[in-house]
Amino acid sequence: MARASTRPTSRDVAQAAGVSQAAVSLVLGDKWRGRVSEATAQRVREAARTLGYRPNLAARNLRLGRTRTVLLVVPALTTEFFAGVYTGAARVASRHGFGVVLYPSPEGIGPARDPFASAQAALDGVIASSMAAEALTAIRGDQLPLVMLDSDPEGTTGAATVNLDIADGVRQVAGHLLALGHRRFLHLAADVASWTFEVRARELAARLRGAPGTSLRTTRSPISIKGAEAAAHAALSDPDRPTAVVCDDDQLAAGAYKAARRLGLRVPDDLSVTGHGRPGPGDGDRPGTDDRPPGRGTLRANAGMQALLAVLNGEQPSGTGIPVHLEVRGSTTRVP
Repeated sequence: MARASTRPTSRDVAQAAGVSQAAVSLVLGDKWRGRVSEATAQRVREAARTLGYRPNLAARNLRLGRTRTVLLVVPALTTEFFAGVYTGAARVASRHGFGVVLYPSPEGIGPARDPFASAQAALDGVIASSMAAEALTAIRGDQLPLVMLDSDPEGTTGAATVNLDIADGVRQVAGHLLALGHRRFLHLAADVASWTFEVRARELAARLRGAPGTSLRTTRSPISIKGAEAAAHAALSDPDRPTAVVCDDDQLAAGAYKAARRLGLRVPDDLSVTGHGRPGPGDGDRPGTDDRPPGRGTLRANAGMQALLAVLNGEQPSGTGIPVHLEVRGSTTRVP
């Protein structure tokens, strides 16, 4: 008669690694730093791998009073940026034994129906984009450990905020264009109430006020290529048209490209265009100057998940500010 196979236990791992069961729990629970050595942690992981040990997550979660599940609330998945946000959050979460439930807010922004009977019972914490903040009230996510992305650090009730250094990014873009001799600017602004866009507009105006002979015109547009094309076309049809366009979003920059083409303007020979990001694949337009770090959505989500994990462990989040750098790729040149 064949003997039923037995599932390896934490005691088996402890014996194979030559350590206590408490040490095994610390290592496999990712709480070993400062308690056991790196060599011991490595020995435990290798023993678990060799034995094929899998922790009983249900029992552990019940014991800890956690579901090890995090809700990620974003406006939509229609852009490369928010797809990167999910990828970054899921990657960090998986390394710590957490799962990520993705919840795009309907219509991009606004109230949303509760995806759970009780968010507090089903989730350990929430990461949310400021552009989907209104959805938090409906799902009661603001009553859970909360990390906000792209939000005013002084105005959020969350445990932490994770932001790019937006002000510095705008200053880099404006400085680059001013050095190229541009003095007539168009700010193609996102027609969305968002702390991120407000900071960007404020810093751009402040930077240009300090440069003699500059003018700044602001035109608002919905965040879509079609909407941006219409808004930019009207602004660029002015005889005293701007020589440089600063766009709030990658889709707005793509729309500005299309508007320039319709008017017979060449980018960058006749018009310099900058964006804060990169157009999504397949739109045929790639503005080449922006103030982003590589994988900006992924970076924010990485930092957001790290901050939330720190909060759940009773620690103070660190490194929630992300520096940016100017990447010049070819959509700007000196004034004609």
